[in-house]
Amino acid sequence: MFMSMLRDLEIRHLQAVDAVAAEGTFGRAAERLGYTQSAISQQIAALERVVGQPVFDRPGGPRPVELTPFGAELLSRGRRILGQLDVMGAELDLYRHGHVGTLSIGTFQSVSAAVLPLVVSRMRAAHPDVELNAFESDDDHRLEEGIATGEFDVSFVVGEGGPGLESEHLLTDPSVLLARPGQFEPGPVRISALEGEPMIGQHENSCQLFNEAGLRAGGVVPEYVFRSNDNGTVAAMVRAGMGVAVLPLLCVDLEDPRLMLHALRPAIPDRRISIAWRAGRTLSPTARRFIDVALEVGDELDVRLHEQVPALAVARPG
Repeated sequence: MFMSMLRDLEIRHLQAVDAVAAEGTFGRAAERLGYTQSAISQQIAALERVVGQPVFDRPGGPRPVELTPFGAELLSRGRRILGQLDVMGAELDLYRHGHVGTLSIGTFQSVSAAVLPLVVSRMRAAHPDVELNAFESDDDHRLEEGIATGEFDVSFVVGEGGPGLESEHLLTDPSVLLARPGQFEPGPVRISALEGEPMIGQHENSCQLFNEAGLRAGGVVPEYVFRSNDNGTVAAMVRAGMGVAVLPLLCVDLEDPRLMLHALRPAIPDRRISIAWRAGRTLSPTARRFIDVALEVGDELDVRLHEQVPALAVARPG
């Protein structure tokens, strides 16, 4: 019975006991807490009704009130609760400002290589106590499913994401032709010039289908001699002379002197990359901060990628 009654105990009751015990009078306790003296008296009276015991001896006159033995025991335990609340308040304040928390991120290969490291680096610098976990997949549906089921708090996606997702645009990624130096004249290459060229492609995914549609729209039915979803392997096969490849620019090592990059004419529409989360769900402060940092990085990369396009196929030092 007594334990169930204690559930009616309120934090303000413990704060009142603590203040009165520390100050010695109800009046000074009221000043400390910003209440009226009658409010403090009412809180102490309510507390004594809950516990069924007097908490203070009230000698009257100028003499300070004193804790009863029961009151001293109550205050000892109450101060531990108040201390835990202080700790809880400090921890929740860190959480609501995005300084602590755990975040699960979905990603795919080119973003993992070119975008995510920049975002993680900035998050680590600003919020070193945030725990970040990332899962990579080249399957768009797998990433979107991970958001829908709550496996991922946020995920990078191609396009805007599917039904049930909200997203913000990160960057646009132009598609380029990878070839060996000297294989084509410097400058843009017409898609029609790829007719009959052996090509290195990827297995079916959104980027491969998107690029393939662009080649077919330009009048070329691609003839694939090798497929790999690893961007590095695709580039290696182009370097080896097995064929040419069309990839989004974010997938390519721009500093590799063994490859020549060419813009395509007509251009294949840019790949759109977004960061997505489950629709209708309140984002954690950590997730919101991660999205903001990702958007900053995306803006910077978007400018850098599109600055590269006019300079494609300019000779690079070996």
